[in-house]
Amino acid sequence: MSAEPDSVAWAAAREKAWSAGRDALGQDLAGSAETVPLERCLGLVLAERVAAQLPVPHYASSAMDGWAVSGPGPWLLQPPGSALRPGEAAPVVTGGLIQEGTQAVLRSEYGVAAERDGRRLLERAPGVSCEEPSAGRHIRPAGEEAGAGDTVVPAGTRLTPAHLAIAAVCGHDGLPVHPAPEVALLLTGDEVVTSGLPAPGHVRDTFGPTLPAIVTALGGKPFPPRRLPDDFAATRAAIEGCGGRVVVTTGGTGHSRADHLRAVLEAVGAQILVPSIRMRPGHPALLARLADGRLVVGLPGNPLAAMMALLTLGAPLLAGLTGRPLPPLGSVQSGARLAPLEGRHRLVPYALDEQGAVPADHVGSAMMRGLAAASGVVVVPPEGARRGQQLPTLPLPW
Repeated sequence: MSAEPDSVAWAAAREKAWSAGRDALGQDLAGSAETVPLERCLGLVLAERVAAQLPVPHYASSAMDGWAVSGPGPWLLQPPGSALRPGEAAPVVTGGLIQEGTQAVLRSEYGVAAERDGRRLLERAPGVSCEEPSAGRHIRPAGEEAGAGDTVVPAGTRLTPAHLAIAAVCGHDGLPVHPAPEVALLLTGDEVVTSGLPAPGHVRDTFGPTLPAIVTALGGKPFPPRRLPDDFAATRAAIEGCGGRVVVTTGGTGHSRADHLRAVLEAVGAQILVPSIRMRPGHPALLARLADGRLVVGLPGNPLAAMMALLTLGAPLLAGLTGRPLPPLGSVQSGARLAPLEGRHRLVPYALDEQGAVPADHVGSAMMRGLAAASGVVVVPPEGARRGQQLPTLPLPW
């Protein structure tokens, strides 16, 4: 089956979503950057680079427990922290300040302290080479990790605990970050039940328990999900009044009597940026901009289709809104021949075997079992792929 004439190619849909996010960020819809204390920065995105405010480390330090020494041994022992002259040594611990005159550090297991002629001396332990320690041995020089002014975390980075640690080491108490965009979640479907066993004709809600966590993983700040009936007026009122910088809807993206999203967007004067995508599953997904600048991601109602659409549109959109680059694709070798699909990319959850990526079982558009066991999602071009061919992949956000 050929694709609809107004649908957008998969790669172009990703680019459009990312550009829409960047445009919104530039118009300040995502909020101005704000400086946030380090302990609250985890998962947020840097608005500006993090530069070292002093050399790291900011003093020469010992890399070992042992003795700071000057000149050839044996060495006359001095109190800790003493400035050293040739032939002298002083105890030092890992991370301790290297005092003036130190030429090297003799590690603790290589030295022996002894009393000789009323003097307390440090000698090399039996079997230790007379060449030990060589000049500069076990000394961490100031600025070894970073010089003052060096960029240690670039702008656009989503902050991990390691980033916060290096920021603290470099003298920062807080960082300029983009606030996580607020995301309203509107879940439609008269047939959906939220608990217990569904009767025939009804299905369990898969989006309520999962979308908030996925949106968070992608860099958004989700509102509690709100359930809507399949009704034009209710859908319109919810979209107009739900707030958020991004609105994510599920279901209602098709063209049946029960699908109201497209009619609502037309009624409120939304600009359709991506009317549909030349992909399977998830082709009815859409992206729109409301008159007030908020962005709407319309996901199909089938769970796997919705997840593939969220990775295609939602992930780039939230990256753009937080100043990050378009999320990079991975690569994997195909472990099987993959059939073509005229005019459409296919997004296929895959497992890995000794040949490479092979399609997971249970990957129908309404199925989640295959995705739950998948290593990632392989992107199959319309012409298909041969065994051994390198293919792009979408990483999973969990």
